[in-house]
Amino acid sequence: MSSSASSASAGGVQIHTSRRLPDFLQSVNLKYVKLGYHYLLTHFFTLLLVPSMAVIIVQASQMNPEEINQLWLHLKYNLVSVIICSAFLVFGSTVYIMTRPRSVYLVDYSCYKPPEHLQVKYHQFMEHSKLTGDFDESSLEFQRKILERSGLGEETYAPEAMHYIPPRPSMAAAREEAEQVMYGALDNLFANTSIKPKDIGILVVNCSLFNPTPSLSAMIVNKYKLRGNIKSFNLGGMGCSAGVIAVDLAKDMLQVHRNTCAVVVSTENITQNWYFGNKKSMLIPNCLFRVGGAAVLLSNKSSDRRRAKYKLVHVVRTHRGADDKAFRCVYQEQDDAGKTGVSLSKDLMAIAGGALKTNITTLGPLVLPISEQLLFFATLVAKKFFNAKVKPYIPDFKLAFDHFCIHAGGRAVIDELEKNLQLLPIHVEASRMTLHRFGNTSSSSIWYELAYTEAKGRMRRGNRVWQIAFGSGFKCNSAVWQALRNVTPSPNSPWEDCIHKYPVQLKL
Repeated sequence: MSSSASSASAGGVQIHTSRRLPDFLQSVNLKYVKLGYHYLLTHFFTLLLVPSMAVIIVQASQMNPEEINQLWLHLKYNLVSVIICSAFLVFGSTVYIMTRPRSVYLVDYSCYKPPEHLQVKYHQFMEHSKLTGDFDESSLEFQRKILERSGLGEETYAPEAMHYIPPRPSMAAAREEAEQVMYGALDNLFANTSIKPKDIGILVVNCSLFNPTPSLSAMIVNKYKLRGNIKSFNLGGMGCSAGVIAVDLAKDMLQVHRNTCAVVVSTENITQNWYFGNKKSMLIPNCLFRVGGAAVLLSNKSSDRRRAKYKLVHVVRTHRGADDKAFRCVYQEQDDAGKTGVSLSKDLMAIAGGALKTNITTLGPLVLPISEQLLFFATLVAKKFFNAKVKPYIPDFKLAFDHFCIHAGGRAVIDELEKNLQLLPIHVEASRMTLHRFGNTSSSSIWYELAYTEAKGRMRRGNRVWQIAFGSGFKCNSAVWQALRNVTPSPNSPWEDCIHKYPVQLKL
């Protein structure tokens, strides 16, 4: 589960999680800036070699025949110079080739759209909650207020087991939900890309709360009869930011294994993780989390660049788990009555703000224009070392990114990121509309948001996309993609039949 909750009160009971993130851009830490610059220094020789070779090629192209002849005569009678020059070129080329990471391409992706009979409207949600008999009046009123302020619409989806009265959560029902979501997304992905299951060399599946035996990744291997030497991974308990972690793992594997494809499946399972108690801090996920999932096809094959949608540019991961408060701020446990749920700490938003601050401060030097970096760094140094009473310069991330996919964890979080990053309403439109149409689908929400941007026809060649997600642990992770062409939505997009209705006007 992610830190998706916003504060709410009902029946005089207050959940002490602040609705506001700390103003983290006003209190950045110099050590996190160093992480970004460390990346640049690590790749210094590569960055130096490329322009040097470009200058040599330009100079050579401007030489006339007489100058070329003179150069040849000079080299002909200076064998040592020729050997040294050749050695330098061979060494430089070898260093460049060995240190240059393989490009990772996003060929296509697919988001699962549940059948209409699984939609849950406000009145259905409240009626079913009341009829279960598990919630007292205070808890029912609390859920009603959370739902009204959540930013969710009337067309989100709940799992099949939750539509019965009483609900029927079971291992079999949870498996059925997982199969419907994963296989639905994968079937569409395979149809759109025409890739054969046997061609997949790497499989990464992430689902935080449902981890059966055999694993979810094994279920996919069995269903599609994937090859026996496939590198498969199953990530559990990593929250709503696990989708970016899964992409990062697949990227690292693609650096090792040449000419192969990787599939990433990101989902969450609700069936066995609905909370049937009356502890307020555990009730909020019931109101926000909904059915959803995504399947992503990645490749390191140069031949796939022509048909790919995006190229992976950066992945930046931040983990605050060494801090005890951060570790326990989103914590699965049992309440006093022995009912299992996910408890949200009162320090949740402060910890989320700290993780976000670290992540974007590390990301900044990698993506911001040099003008923004200099202004930011200069004010930071002045404040740090000279105690200057200057207001820290807030970098304009709109100069680095054309589109923003902020995890649709909750309305309050989107509001605060919009404010702190000084974004315009159009920049957070995809996040708000995804939350409204599909709810919090955990780690897959950033893919529904990307699909929204494509469905609106806004993704142009060269555009940069920033996916940012956060979750239990506590973690904040970012992925940066660059569009390789003017991207249009793939067949059976989750927005295919409803994009004309959006954006909708949300209630304040």
